[in-house]
Amino acid sequence: MIVRKLDEVPTVDWGNGLSRRFLTQQDGVGYTVTDTIVRAGTKSRLEYRNHMESCYCIEGSGEVIDTAGNSHPITPGTLYALDRHDAHWLVASPHEDLRLVCMFTPALRGDEVHHLDSAEYSHY
Repeated sequence: MIVRKLDEVPTVDWGNGLSRRFLTQQDGVGYTVTDTIVRAGTKSRLEYRNHMESCYCIEGSGEVIDTAGNSHPITPGTLYALDRHDAHWLVASPHEDLRLVCMFTPALRGDEVHHLDSAEYSHY
């Protein structure tokens, strides 16, 4: 059994926020669970080429925008799943951080970060 508290897990600055990584590849469960903060007013161009990701909003607000320009508001109680390695924009509202509980499969190594200054979607 694995039991961890927020103040015990590694925190990674992924580019536009923090990712507290509760479970990673080394835990051997096959998936990753994170508690992720997206900083207020940030816009991140992201794509997960090697992982499926689902995110559940527990605080704050923002939006996820697909490559066709469709915007999907994110507020507490909203889940979005990138079920086709979807390239997307993740946008936190200008007045508050966005907090998400995220699951990745297969599991992340745990040290991944985004490169948000690239002309491409940041990926891992």
